[in-house]
Amino acid sequence: MAQKQSVVIIGGGPAGLTAAWELTKDGGAERYDVTVLEATKEFGGISRTVKHNGNRMDIGGHRFFSKDDRIMRWWKNILPLQGAPSYDDKKLGRHHDLEPGGPDPEQTDKVMLKRHRVSRIFWNHHFLDYPISLTPGLLKALGFKLTMEVGFSYLYSMVHKLPEDNLENFYINRFGRKLYSMFFEGYTAKVWGRPPKEISADWGAQRVKGLDVVAVLKNAFLKLMPKKRDNSQVETSLIEEFWYPKLGPGQLWETVEQQCVDQGATVITDAKVTEIVREHGTISAVRYVDAKGKSTELKADEFISSMPLKDLLNAMDAAPVDDRAAKSGKAGAAKAVPKDMVTVANGLPYRDFITIGLLVKRLRITNTTDIPTLGNPPIVPDCWIYVQDPGYKVGRVQLFNNWSPYLVKDVDNTVWVGLEYFCQEGDEFWTMNDEEATAFAIKELTRMRLINGPQDVLDSHRELVKKAYPAYFDTYDRMPELAEYLDSFGNLYCVGRNGQHRYNNQDHSMASAIEAVGNIKDCKTSKRNVWSVNTEKSYQEKK
Repeated sequence: MAQKQSVVIIGGGPAGLTAAWELTKDGGAERYDVTVLEATKEFGGISRTVKHNGNRMDIGGHRFFSKDDRIMRWWKNILPLQGAPSYDDKKLGRHHDLEPGGPDPEQTDKVMLKRHRVSRIFWNHHFLDYPISLTPGLLKALGFKLTMEVGFSYLYSMVHKLPEDNLENFYINRFGRKLYSMFFEGYTAKVWGRPPKEISADWGAQRVKGLDVVAVLKNAFLKLMPKKRDNSQVETSLIEEFWYPKLGPGQLWETVEQQCVDQGATVITDAKVTEIVREHGTISAVRYVDAKGKSTELKADEFISSMPLKDLLNAMDAAPVDDRAAKSGKAGAAKAVPKDMVTVANGLPYRDFITIGLLVKRLRITNTTDIPTLGNPPIVPDCWIYVQDPGYKVGRVQLFNNWSPYLVKDVDNTVWVGLEYFCQEGDEFWTMNDEEATAFAIKELTRMRLINGPQDVLDSHRELVKKAYPAYFDTYDRMPELAEYLDSFGNLYCVGRNGQHRYNNQDHSMASAIEAVGNIKDCKTSKRNVWSVNTEKSYQEKK
């Protein structure tokens, strides 16, 4: 029997666990000895589900959809689609295209729900379509004069295109300067802590591919057509139907982790990788520290990393070089990590993230849409409310009741609200204690007139997330150099959002892991396919 090939996977998020499952499923554990090192006790990374007093929090809002059929099939194989109505479907008389033979959400937890997305923009105490659309609601909110300014500004942008060498110009070319200044400039600065002029246009190219006023109007027109469209015909930022695990996104990744273990993988939690050992031009081992401070070395043939590139390079730099071998000129002696590569890695910026969950008795606003909702009284149907009003620090407001009724302990009589704040680790907002940050969030929700005040709040929870969003400024423009250096280690594969310093959706992170595993299985040298996931417009927007 051939000797097993050993693979160490750093990180138990979507990319790392996808790689682990691709290696171990279908008897793969007979060929591969797989070990996953997860620095925390939880799985899913930013896609984990936080549990608090019977309620569950999705800390970033994760719609499960992809233009990549491999990923859709992958998810469906882990959690099958619902074959019977969920709790809210029954109460609201909602009808989906149920999966023949699929599980009943009322009888089992291992099920994926079909959800309808509703997202709106909060601006100047108005709720507007997301993304911005030239609807009567917008025209009424803006008034005649402002509407004319927006219209002429957009027409001007159609004729006078700006060089897309920064995010500001990217948005102006698609929406016009007036609409950009009202809805994108302040919001983008809120999210990233930098003005859009300082951010690479690459971010816009990944997140709003193919989306402009024409695309929005086209989508609005097609909504009126009787023929039903599937998600492959809609721009990604406009997707209206998605799948969602009954108990939140973390449920799927917890299920994947358990299946990997069942198939023979080793998963070690509280394992913080501190050193990456290099030898003979390859990676030979990693050293990790456990919760008790004990250091362990783990050798392997192949390494898949989803840890932040900053941490990866510093772990390489921390591993001692064999000075005797280096001085003697011994073949294969590891050299010190080039200082310029360490500089690039340490200069890569991140945006950190805080979600504050507030369990409230009721919302002050009423549902004026034609979409029925749960609640007593019924709540608004939004999954997200984008706060593009510069008068508020909060970036988005989530209503977990609408993602899945099973996230909320008493979904009929309480509303579980998540306020998302973008910040920097160590800044004034990050260093607030729980009580201060919660009081701040309650004040903002009250000023927005979404609740009456503190008397409506029954419970709260604050979740801090480091390095949530890789950012596209500072040394980001030197990423190709860093990728080339990392690729020089033939047995190292960088995958996932932080592993590639790319603001991927989870399906793109998964795809990068699938490509990496394919390379290992096929003994493929080039890693271009691994790095190229979500870099071409056709990948996300068109099949």
